[in-house]
Amino acid sequence: MSLRLPRPLRYLLQILFVVGVTAIANFFLLKLVPGDLVDVIASENSGITPEHVAQLRQAYGLDQSVFAQLGYYLKSLLSLDLGYSFRYGEPVANLILGRLPATLALIGAGLALSVALGVLLGVLAARRPQGLLDTLLSALATAGYSAPMFWTALMLIVGFGVHLNWLPVGGIRDVGAAHQGWALWLDYARHLTLPVATVAIYYVAIYARLSRASMIETLQEDYIRTARARGNGEARVIWRHALKNAILPVITMLGLQSSALLGGSIVVETVFAWPGLGQLSFEAIASRDVNLLLGILLMSAALVALMNIAVDACYGLLDPRVRKT
Repeated sequence: MSLRLPRPLRYLLQILFVVGVTAIANFFLLKLVPGDLVDVIASENSGITPEHVAQLRQAYGLDQSVFAQLGYYLKSLLSLDLGYSFRYGEPVANLILGRLPATLALIGAGLALSVALGVLLGVLAARRPQGLLDTLLSALATAGYSAPMFWTALMLIVGFGVHLNWLPVGGIRDVGAAHQGWALWLDYARHLTLPVATVAIYYVAIYARLSRASMIETLQEDYIRTARARGNGEARVIWRHALKNAILPVITMLGLQSSALLGGSIVVETVFAWPGLGQLSFEAIASRDVNLLLGILLMSAALVALMNIAVDACYGLLDPRVRKT
């Protein structure tokens, strides 16, 4: 008789396993990178002496062995201490929590828009395969997926920010404006529009092609023919009966693309000067701030694990067979 753990406990163990393995793997990978924080400090101060360099290495614990540093790092993690950012002079947890809402807003809005548009376009294309609409949507999807994300971002900046001057091209809000209430939220939305559009243009192509292929296959199933034989209209057959099964591969892709989405946010946030975790990680890499970079990678791993758990939960809502396991 096999022991079955409760679903919440399984989810908790998954998160702990992913975070633990990620913490150890990232620690060793970063130690393989040439240079460290003291090297960056020495390069910025030409008059620094070797004695001062040795004192800095001792103060930061960099004179100890790699395994001793790993032991201290894991001990700090067990006490929920992500360490101190040497570059910013603040606790890593405070820096991450301060930038996390901006990244979640960007990823959440971009993901919601890309899935909604992708599924809609995929369903419309699947109704008449190889037709004019299907050919046009497939061509647009291929073009959106083929364009590099940074190029799409630059084109949106040039078009809507420079020539048309409709939308702001950087930052999260107008610093000099004293907006309050709904005006402040509208200002946030205007600054969020171009970054979200950049993410959506790239990922909507993936979900559109996946939805199209899945819907074409689902519309050939026996239960769909039975639904049509009962006199149901085509719209009811598609949106009520077929979509629930056709959307399952899209949900699977959401979990698989979560890590890539977080990685792509580095490019988008850097181009648009969006103050999120992506821009913070870029600054941490440039300054060799290992503690900050480890904290960001750890938070990213936790977010990916949580997104995959959410995907698993959505499977249970859409497919009763999964709900019983």
